[in-house]
Amino acid sequence: MNKNIIRSITLISILFCLLWLVGLGWSVGEYYAGKPEKVPIATVAKKAKNSKGLTIVALGDSLTRGTGDETGKGYVGDLLDEIKGKTKRPVQLTNLGINGQQSDGLRKQVKQTEVQRQIQKADIILLTIGGNDLFRGGQGIMDFQAGSLATIEKKYLNNLKYIFGQIRKVNSTANVFFIGLYNPFIEFDQGKEMSKVIRHWNYDSAEISAAYPKIIFVPTFDLFELKVNDYLYSDKFHPNTKGYRLIAERVAALLTW
Repeated sequence: MNKNIIRSITLISILFCLLWLVGLGWSVGEYYAGKPEKVPIATVAKKAKNSKGLTIVALGDSLTRGTGDETGKGYVGDLLDEIKGKTKRPVQLTNLGINGQQSDGLRKQVKQTEVQRQIQKADIILLTIGGNDLFRGGQGIMDFQAGSLATIEKKYLNNLKYIFGQIRKVNSTANVFFIGLYNPFIEFDQGKEMSKVIRHWNYDSAEISAAYPKIIFVPTFDLFELKVNDYLYSDKFHPNTKGYRLIAERVAALLTW
């Protein structure tokens, strides 16, 4: 009798042991199948992305400085507000725009060590250039000659290629938004002829932009075409607050999150 009890207890113990081993094997199999590891990996990646700040560098001329905007923001400041409203990441802006700057000046600027350091850190690069090359503070409309403008454009396009090349050499991953030209003189006597020239410049600028990865040409000509005076500052050259807002909204529509 005692032997039967001992034998039964032994068999039950062996059975429980086998069940435990089977359960252990199943648990180990699930662990090494890789499913549980996906959760911490995804969580870590998400935290790293959210904790990383967003760095914006603005280059170019008086439009990048926001000249004419009564609020002082310009399209850069308006866009900054738009970005801050859509992301929880800390946003840092460095505005390197220079009033009156032409493409040859920007060509020199992007070779400077400190400017290259700022470009290297950027996630987004904003750029306006070409207006002072073409308009020359209004002088371009006064001595409008297609032949001389063709020579000016050739120099401008060569500078543009160099500028884009330098940016991509220093930073190959940042999205670059290159703001196109509008015509502030569209209601002048030669406004229509100047519009043809500007559209041609914009086309050539867009083609050069397309030759470089992640450089996006942002057209603005149409924004000012129908109601140009509604969107110009009192100098009848720079955008006013409303005009800069239109440009910022155009760029914001191209951002991805």
